[in-house]
Amino acid sequence: MTIFKSALAAGALAAVLAGGALVLTATSASADTACNRYGECWTVRDHYTNYPTNLRIQFHDDSWRATHKRHYHWRNDQTDDHGYYSHGQWRRFDH
Repeated sequence: MTIFKSALAAGALAAVLAGGALVLTATSASADTACNRYGECWTVRDHYTNYPTNLRIQFHDDSWRATHKRHYHWRNDQTDDHGYYSHGQWRRFDH
């Protein structure tokens, strides 16, 4: 009976740890939306501070994106968010 309880406790602990890891992974996968003054929006993981000020970049969360999809130009063809869109062109930040 002791072996059964030990195995059950180990299994429960493993399930809790796996569930916790899944929650952490799902949370970190969330991305925000950045939009410029021209209505061009794209997905970002980080809020950079070196966007050109004349573009007036604003950041939005997932709930905003879901309700505003039809009113903006969505540009999500970049895999690296180290840049911005301006007049339909992707401009990468200088490193």
